[in-house]
Amino acid sequence: MNFSKKNYDFKQKTKTMSKTILLTLTLAITSFILNAQSISDVKTEGSTLTVTVTLRGSGGHVLVSLHNEASFMKKPLKDASIEINDGKAIATFKNLIPGEYGIVVLHDKNDNKQMDFEPNGMPKEAFGISNNVLLMGPPQWSDAKFEIGDKPLSIEIRL
Repeated sequence: MNFSKKNYDFKQKTKTMSKTILLTLTLAITSFILNAQSISDVKTEGSTLTVTVTLRGSGGHVLVSLHNEASFMKKPLKDASIEINDGKAIATFKNLIPGEYGIVVLHDKNDNKQMDFEPNGMPKEAFGISNNVLLMGPPQWSDAKFEIGDKPLSIEIRL
């Protein structure tokens, strides 16, 4: 009878230990999942880029497009159509991941959302790129690229 009581006590202790281990594992896993979920729910904001375009002309809008190397002179990562006020147009791009970017700007005088050309192939409307490089042909990524870090950045492009 003594053996049976010891066996019963051993089984009870084993069940209690198993429940304790299971509860501890459940709490640890739940804590891990909740912590991982709260970390992923936090939106990390990237940098802000402010582009100020200065120009002599008026009328229409200024089209500002943000590119990386892969999208340069193709579909932009982000773009904006900005009204001209007192010879300036200001575009702001938020939540940018640090890296290399380039800006292409067009003064779209007739608001047709594209660059217009003379019969000889020369542009009718003013355009420019970041770094204010004087262009003697199509814009090149190497001329337009600049670095965005963790802090807000402001650049000016003159047309």
